[in-house]
Amino acid sequence: MTDIATLQSELTAAIEAAESPEALEAVRIAALGKQGSVSALLKTMGSMSPEERQVRGPLINGLRETVSDALTAKKATLDTAVLNARLATERLDMTLPAPSAPQGSVHPVSQVMDELAEIFADMGFAVAEGPEIEDDWHNFTALNIPETHPARAMHDTFYFPAGADGTAKLLRTHTSPVQIRTMTSQEPPIRIIAPGRVYRSDSDATHTPMFHQIEGLVIDKGIHLGHLKWTLETFLKAFFERDDLTIRLRPSYFPFTEPSAEVDVSFSLENGKRILGGTGGWMELLGSGMVHPKVISACGLDPDIYQGFAFGVGVDRLAMLKYGMDDLRAFFDGDLRWLKHYGFAALDVPTLSGGVSA
Repeated sequence: MTDIATLQSELTAAIEAAESPEALEAVRIAALGKQGSVSALLKTMGSMSPEERQVRGPLINGLRETVSDALTAKKATLDTAVLNARLATERLDMTLPAPSAPQGSVHPVSQVMDELAEIFADMGFAVAEGPEIEDDWHNFTALNIPETHPARAMHDTFYFPAGADGTAKLLRTHTSPVQIRTMTSQEPPIRIIAPGRVYRSDSDATHTPMFHQIEGLVIDKGIHLGHLKWTLETFLKAFFERDDLTIRLRPSYFPFTEPSAEVDVSFSLENGKRILGGTGGWMELLGSGMVHPKVISACGLDPDIYQGFAFGVGVDRLAMLKYGMDDLRAFFDGDLRWLKHYGFAALDVPTLSGGVSA
């Protein structure tokens, strides 16, 4: 017992005297290594009698724990001292001038959203936002989407497990729930755009599980399809900065609009590439229509008094068409080379007077 107490005192003193991580490691090896003094005592326990092991065993194990704890505490102290010494020498001089070529740029999606907000603000639209985690009523039911509609299926929509109250949450599949939240929270007239992230189970060169969408909504008295066409034509001409761009409305079907229309834009071929504008052909771009009376009623408004129109388009697709990008997946790869090529300078703020993409 005296030997164990003496060894503990010697090892404790040696640990305290260690002035560097290397010196402390040498003490650890001398005590707890394969040939260490504490390890040697532990090996003797196998040859002890049961009575002797009962007496000396707790003392030897206590020695090992005491030495291990002392080593851990000393190591933390030395590591802190080393870090403080390093921090004292590695200083950042904040008085240095900015680099001649500032790094970083604005992502094309952010730039296009700013361009869209600038264009629609000039037409009297406000920007509205809503949660990305939605409930079934706002995302489907209030929009007149029937229970059997394919969009509700698991292979199209990302669902969360049902909560304790049995309600199911999901990642919104479009920004249309923002329209519902706006109509139920404020009185007409309503003129909003709703940009944001949406989620669908799809992935290829022109589809990703998460993408960006912008929807527009107008609710007022006396709204008709002519208002929709003028709004879309004005918006698209300003965004693509082509006065020769024309649109056509082609009959379609969406559960939340009646009548519904796909919007095609004119394009021309320049150097083998499609450029919006001209008379070379038609390209489908977005969906639109007059807000369905059932949707207006679901939001507590009288469809005999109020009418409206809505439209939706992918922000990422607008960016691809305007700035000549051919793969949607590159938007989310995080490749700095791609962003350096397609990104915008922080001071490239869109203005209608100076040009939205100036």
